[in-house]
Amino acid sequence: MTNQEATLAIIKRGVHEVLVEDELKAKLALGRPLLVKAGFDPTAPDLHLGHTVLINKLRQLQDLGHQVLFLIGDFTGRIGDPSGKSVTRKPLTEEQVMQNAQTYKEQVFKILDPAKTRVVFNSEWMGAMSAAQLIGLAAQSTVARMLERDDFEKRYKGNQPIAIHEFLYPLIQGYDSVALQADIEMGGTDQKFNLLMGRELQKSQGMEPQVVITVPLLEGLDGVQKMSKSLGNYVGIDEAPGVMFNKLVSMPDSLMWRYFELLSFRSLEEIEGLKRDVEQGANPRDIKILLARELIERFHGAEAAATAHKSAGNRLAEGELPEDLPEVVLELGADEDLPIVAVINRAGLTSNSAQAKDAVKRGAVKVDHQVVDEECRLAKGTEQVIQVGKKKYARVRLS
Repeated sequence: MTNQEATLAIIKRGVHEVLVEDELKAKLALGRPLLVKAGFDPTAPDLHLGHTVLINKLRQLQDLGHQVLFLIGDFTGRIGDPSGKSVTRKPLTEEQVMQNAQTYKEQVFKILDPAKTRVVFNSEWMGAMSAAQLIGLAAQSTVARMLERDDFEKRYKGNQPIAIHEFLYPLIQGYDSVALQADIEMGGTDQKFNLLMGRELQKSQGMEPQVVITVPLLEGLDGVQKMSKSLGNYVGIDEAPGVMFNKLVSMPDSLMWRYFELLSFRSLEEIEGLKRDVEQGANPRDIKILLARELIERFHGAEAAATAHKSAGNRLAEGELPEDLPEVVLELGADEDLPIVAVINRAGLTSNSAQAKDAVKRGAVKVDHQVVDEECRLAKGTEQVIQVGKKKYARVRLS
């Protein structure tokens, strides 16, 4: 495999479409860093794993030596991207746009290399555009062309209103590519119309058209609809490590390879090896744990990844303790010690004394990691970690 073939394989991994691949090969052959544009309208301040499919691909291009133009659409954000919408979106205020933009910037550098990222705002050039220039931009397309968009067509046929300013959105997004002289623009599959508009406007200005690369929309944890905070099927990149761990390990087995393909930085060869392990009898849960730890480490660090499973409700490895270990104080009064059955019952580790006796008989009770029997008594003035079963723990002090 040649260097260019290897580079193309990296770029094309997990993408939906490259328009046009021959043009991409020609741009790569130039031997210079390419300008890779991706636009984000700051309408939601919290990124989830669905957003990172695109951001991961941007990072891969950075690792190949290219420069990312991370475009905050503070001007277009006041219009509202109509892509996939059945109604006109309410424009954001300037204050809302800038607050959300700052949150985006804080979060994306958990993935992107700041040294190879240029954060730009399209108000820099759109805010200076005159009314005459904007009319000239609007003349670059037709109503018929705009109605080719699936969402506009559905709204038009369904007698749903389409505001004139919404037609400006793809034109302005396309003009951003002219202003930035982008070599490549990336976006989700729902952005294809807008991305191709950039090619058209660059051609009209006598520029080499940008290559368009679209990435899939990641299915949410339900495995059906795209990941969305409003649908509750998301994993937020700023969620607590334990929350991320629980969500990812609980996903359907049928979904995990899709997540490995689009979210993991492991090689395809390594992922194929994991698939063979499952085919040969490995527990799918163990494979999902590998993915969960990789993603948690990316957003929270190695230590958080190693301990995320200690959140309450997760199975712990031998000798481990949950981070939120409850502490219980039992008052013994005149007694000098207390039978273990009474201790675990009074500490709330079982529902009643019958359950406590049964747990002890089954060998399911440990004091400081050692299995105890019914003869065990704990002395007044002592403190120990008690475990009942696989998930119930407490630090118990007798006083």
